[in-house]
Amino acid sequence: MTTLENRPNTALLVVDVQNAVVEGAHGRDAVVANIGGLVETARREGIPVVWVQHNDEEFVRGSDEWRIVPELAPGDAEPLVEKSYGDSFEGTTLETVLSDLGVGRLVVVGAETDVCVRSTLHGAFTRGYDAILVGDAHTAQDKTAWGAPPVEQVIAHTNLYWRFQAAPGRTAGTVETKEVDFGGTS
Repeated sequence: MTTLENRPNTALLVVDVQNAVVEGAHGRDAVVANIGGLVETARREGIPVVWVQHNDEEFVRGSDEWRIVPELAPGDAEPLVEKSYGDSFEGTTLETVLSDLGVGRLVVVGAETDVCVRSTLHGAFTRGYDAILVGDAHTAQDKTAWGAPPVEQVIAHTNLYWRFQAAPGRTAGTVETKEVDFGGTS
């Protein structure tokens, strides 16, 4: 269980599912559909859904590129955290939002697998959160032109190594959408 005191709750953390971030991403439609299903389930079960949205010179606040994809819509009462770094905790209000909600366990989905999702998972874990990655609800664009492996391998590798993360007093792991359990350790 989390090492954060008095933080028994779980939240679904949706990272950077923005138009330009997932445009042309591997399995985009299936990943967005899986995220949408998890958002619906979380809402139905009373689990907080926390949205993260990146902005910088490329993703200018208010632009079409910056907007969350049209298939997903944050609820009026759901927190939306703006960020400018890969790790969703760096220079943001995310820690305060999660603390106010009593959250010590995160179920993480979104984009990009090899940048913001990975950075956020590690950021959460080192800060004391339990961090579960939903293996079929994250994606990335092709970066082979810059020497990265094909996207399928990036996703598979991330799912593999996160499945075996370990640290004192915390849990991590990778599950598929159909295996997500918001009520306890998956």
